[in-house]
Amino acid sequence: MPESNSKPRIFTIARLFFLLVVIPLLLISSLIAFSIFKFGGISKSDTATSLDQKSKNEILTRAIDLSQNIAGFLNERQKDILITTIFPANAETYSSFLNAKTQELWVKKDGVIMQEALPLYVEMSLTDKSGQEIIKIKNGKIASANELVNVGNPINTTYKSEDYFAKAKELNKGEVYFSSVTGWYINKAEFDSGKRFEGLIRMATPVFDKQGFTGVLTLALDVRHLAKFTDNIVPTESTYVIKADANTGNYAYLVDNRGFVIAHPNDYFIAGLYKDGTSVPQINSSNYQEMKKKGEEVINFKDLGGIEPMLPEIEKEAETGKSGIKTYTFDGHTKVVAYSPVPFYSKQFSKPAGFGWVGMGVDVDKFHEQALLSQKKIEKEGQRWLTTIILILFIAMAILFAIAAILSRGINRSIESEVPEGSVSPGEYDKD
Repeated sequence: MPESNSKPRIFTIARLFFLLVVIPLLLISSLIAFSIFKFGGISKSDTATSLDQKSKNEILTRAIDLSQNIAGFLNERQKDILITTIFPANAETYSSFLNAKTQELWVKKDGVIMQEALPLYVEMSLTDKSGQEIIKIKNGKIASANELVNVGNPINTTYKSEDYFAKAKELNKGEVYFSSVTGWYINKAEFDSGKRFEGLIRMATPVFDKQGFTGVLTLALDVRHLAKFTDNIVPTESTYVIKADANTGNYAYLVDNRGFVIAHPNDYFIAGLYKDGTSVPQINSSNYQEMKKKGEEVINFKDLGGIEPMLPEIEKEAETGKSGIKTYTFDGHTKVVAYSPVPFYSKQFSKPAGFGWVGMGVDVDKFHEQALLSQKKIEKEGQRWLTTIILILFIAMAILFAIAAILSRGINRSIESEVPEGSVSPGEYDKD
């Protein structure tokens, strides 16, 4: 058969093979690629949603667990003071008790950060029925006679305004008065220079004998042991830190039953006293800019409605004993906060509000960080699969073209062998 007839036949067979095999392969590959992209888009959307919800649930669960732990801690402290009422009333016994009551705190000594077992209580005292101190141990030292004062007059107390004696003497046997967190206020300039809030919670209970009321017994809890519950955690991390950094936007804090912040990475948000014993005013919509310029930013959630309406709503929810999650904006930062009331109850801390509540604030950008990382992983995986498909497609097409060429030549040879050369001439069909 002439060479001119052989070549067109080969190309015709190759084109037929291309239509029957290669085009369907291209269509199937395109469908697979489209499915990968569609699945990737759905997966990214679902991943972001599920991770957001998962993260919220995890942070809320952690807040609830933390509030339970704080309540347990406060219950133990209440037991401590009630137990001391049956101790022999002498300085040596009280000192032994205080020395035995320690817990570890992160401290910085000589530039080295370390854990150290420190006393839970910085002070213990016993007064008579008028408020005159009979025994006092302060910072591990037994007070001398001339260091004893009458705390029935608040001006004589450590912070010149404490009324724990008057509150405790009105209680029944077995009841305990808890003061609010009390300490000298630390403003922003002092905080930035390295100074930190040092305060206490004064617990006081009346003492009785057969004749009746004889005085008041007090224990002063070092507030650092309470603050460590929130200071040493970051909501988005499972590990503990020495102290959370408020600049990251991810930290926990503690609010008391009055709405005041009593533990926070920024100590200048914590309620405190001026040196004359008067309270530093809390910020609100009318004084916010003025107080901020002074570096005095005491936060009470009940007074923040003019700054961010959602914040008092969180306080109200917690007061009703509810845990939850809300989003708000404060000082230019959009935050997601999980909150949970501290279920420590007494005559002073009634249900359902209890002692106060725990807040876990998370910066929104950080909150979505895990979801964004997962989305990038899905995108990367999709691109990898697409590259693999394209590579396989090119290799398959090359192999198929090679097979098509081989088959075409084989078919052509078979035809040539069956039809002798010259037996068919195009011209002969026209002569009839």
